[in-house]
Amino acid sequence: MAGTQSRGHVFAGKKRGTAADDFDVDDVFVAKKSMLPTMATESDPAAALANARHEFGEHGGVNMSIEASATFTVMEPETMSRMFAGELGPDRDFFIYSRHFNPTVLNLGRLMAALEGTEAAYCTASGMSAISSVLLQLCSSGGHVVSSRTLYGGTHALLTHFLPRACNITTTFVDINDLEAVKNAIVEGRTKVLYFESMSNPTLTVANIPELSRIGHEKGTTVVVDNTFAPMVLSPARLGADVVVHSISKFISGGADIIAGAVCGPANLVNSMMDLHQGALMLLGPTMNAKVAFELSERLPHLGLRMKEHCRRAMEYAIRMKKLGLKVIYPGLKDHPQHQLLKSMADKEYGFGGLLCVDMETEERANRLMHHLQNYTQFGFMAVSLGYYETLMSCSGSSTSSEMNAEEKALAGISPGLIRMSIGYIGTLEQKWSQLEKALSMMKDSTMFNKN
Repeated sequence: MAGTQSRGHVFAGKKRGTAADDFDVDDVFVAKKSMLPTMATESDPAAALANARHEFGEHGGVNMSIEASATFTVMEPETMSRMFAGELGPDRDFFIYSRHFNPTVLNLGRLMAALEGTEAAYCTASGMSAISSVLLQLCSSGGHVVSSRTLYGGTHALLTHFLPRACNITTTFVDINDLEAVKNAIVEGRTKVLYFESMSNPTLTVANIPELSRIGHEKGTTVVVDNTFAPMVLSPARLGADVVVHSISKFISGGADIIAGAVCGPANLVNSMMDLHQGALMLLGPTMNAKVAFELSERLPHLGLRMKEHCRRAMEYAIRMKKLGLKVIYPGLKDHPQHQLLKSMADKEYGFGGLLCVDMETEERANRLMHHLQNYTQFGFMAVSLGYYETLMSCSGSSTSSEMNAEEKALAGISPGLIRMSIGYIGTLEQKWSQLEKALSMMKDSTMFNKN
């Protein structure tokens, strides 16, 4: 198809030519940097997604085609040498090899950049590959990271054990809400990254993204935020962060059937990560499959609708559970320590997040409640991960935070009986609430309720 421009979208046809080909803007399209969408100015991520470049299918289908090729041909031998020299690239629809760039994966990257309001994005095979690639690109041997002490267990293990051993990169962990401690931990000239989660796993601590970004930038540090828990709810880059990473496996996928990640950030960083000689993404090769990228690009348009319902139900359950006397942690509750902070930062209409925690104090009581919820009342499933249409629940201390030792969990505020619930939207709200109530009534130990 010939390329056309309409309503701010750029519809680019496939251009495969010789090294001598010139590209007339009026004839074909406005060439862009390899991963750049038109920079989104909308504050609402749904509006930004709607304005992102749309790719038609090869034969005019409203959905883009899947480019399943691992390698790509050229018409003239000189073209290939120019491609490897960086003179021709994806911005002009010249592709070399799908570990480098693939048209379908590239399109998903444009959508992720629009969602997060960044110049560029690159999609990876997993969330952990996105995190590790960013850290390895920004830090060299002897480098230093300042991080929140409350993190997903896999990220904590990467920073605590793997990077010091394999790369001589060390991390200082701090209470991310203690801004003075964050400032004091950053060593100017040595600390390369300030890393934290927008909403922490599993404690649902909300980070002050604008202030942390200001501190990081004053100290010459790159601010990297994991926004896996809060897509649509929070937009870290719009709040000042430099880089946003995601495990797309969670809310963005929504089906608990795909493992994927994304790095969203400045074009110069993402391009450097794809450098043939020094790029962490290019050389480590956490490549996303094109068929996965196609699946995910079809799910992004209804992410906003899904997040609204996840958040609506989480809020309602948190209110009702608190009234029953349960020790509930949810940023939408007015007694949550960062409720007002989240309210000041959150994107309008998307609520306060789709996760809540119930602290049963001991692992035994937590396991007993989850057993009733899954095996007797069908409220949800005992499983890790989040963002599924069914409610997923796990005892974090013995599962997704098990990489942390007892002292680290205590410092992070992870109780042995903390149940993390990713609230689903299947069934009606009242139907699922009755299942939850029934499970609670089966619990004989009255100490599960907070009598204060």
